[in-house]
Amino acid sequence: MPIIAPIPRNERRQMQKTVHKTADKNHARRLMAMLMLHRGESLTHVAKTLCAARSSVGRWINWFTLFGVEGLKSLPPGRQRKWPMEAMLRMLDLLVQRSPQDFGYLRSRWSTEILTIEINKLFNATLHPGSLRRWLPGAGIVWRRAAPTLHIRDPQKEEKLAAMSAALEKNCADHPVFYEDEVDIDLNPKIGADWQKKGQQKRIPTPGQNQKHYLAGVLHAGTGRVDYVSGTSKDSGLFIRMLSQLRSIYRSAKTLTLIVDNYIIHKSKKTLKWLKENPKFIVIYQPVYSPWVNRIELLWLALHETITRNHRCRTMWQLLKNVRQFMKSASPFPGSQHGLTKVER
Repeated sequence: MPIIAPIPRNERRQMQKTVHKTADKNHARRLMAMLMLHRGESLTHVAKTLCAARSSVGRWINWFTLFGVEGLKSLPPGRQRKWPMEAMLRMLDLLVQRSPQDFGYLRSRWSTEILTIEINKLFNATLHPGSLRRWLPGAGIVWRRAAPTLHIRDPQKEEKLAAMSAALEKNCADHPVFYEDEVDIDLNPKIGADWQKKGQQKRIPTPGQNQKHYLAGVLHAGTGRVDYVSGTSKDSGLFIRMLSQLRSIYRSAKTLTLIVDNYIIHKSKKTLKWLKENPKFIVIYQPVYSPWVNRIELLWLALHETITRNHRCRTMWQLLKNVRQFMKSASPFPGSQHGLTKVER
């Protein structure tokens, strides 16, 4: 005679469907045990068939009697959460946007210990710093270098950005627009990351005494064409030579608009005098402390990443040979695959 209460037909059919669909095999065993007991099979036979102890089947019967089918479901693995994790993560996000000194600490940067102290204080918890440390990646909080910035703001920033946008909208063959800037080329290599064997560090030889060279370049805002001049000093003469070359290349253009930064050579007396004598040129000065608005900065970044970082040239002429080949292959920028260019022999 069955040792459990009769199970309605619709409930039995639902239990059978769950047995076939569930990925939890323990849940399926418990459901099958109840179905077998409903058919009148003995507890010993059910336990032997399902490879379970008689005491286990007895517990399943108690769960089914007290809570029904819901009582046979498996509990979530691990222990239940002791603390309100979601609320703590939201509070962590707010804390890291401030400084520990705002809360009376001497430290200028957050540590997991101080974060834990503040979280425990706010939630009346006893969380361990190690546990909090494991939560940080899930909250999108990472340890990374801060970016320096200045409190000084350009009062004419909006006007300058509007002038840049207006010039770029009118960019055409008769009124081309260019991004202009200068870059330093050092014989002393810039050190950067590279693939290397774990536990071993590559050695980059330095020349001993550094030498410097400079490039002044322009990037066409429409076509991406790159033109440049080089020199041993970064002065007004270098900038004017760049303008003279640009004038000879684009003779038929009615105006030539340049977007430049606020470096002194772009607004020196010598430069302003030359610009006055050549009214074809229009110079727009970008907002101060806003290098990202000048797209040629990406070209200089690619130059350093491709050529000057970790280079092994012993003389400046060797390095400049590679720089010239890069500048040739980088036009138009950024469409060309300058990073795959091979050395010319």
